[in-house]
Amino acid sequence: MPIVTVQMWPGRTQAQKAELARRITEAVVTVVNTTPDATIVVFEDVAKENWAVGGVLASDAK
Repeated sequence: MPIVTVQMWPGRTQAQKAELARRITEAVVTVVNTTPDATIVVFEDVAKENWAVGGVLASDAK
């Protein structure tokens, strides 16, 4: 059972997450030869103050 975790900043709509889940599921089914029912997609919204790029918190980036 493939489990895909998507971490991203908050602010995506339910519609965006639904479309992303659909597309990820399609890709996983095709590539690893599984079924949609066996594919799990988990969304984790990570606040910008909890994410750093290049040593700089995303909340402090310009």
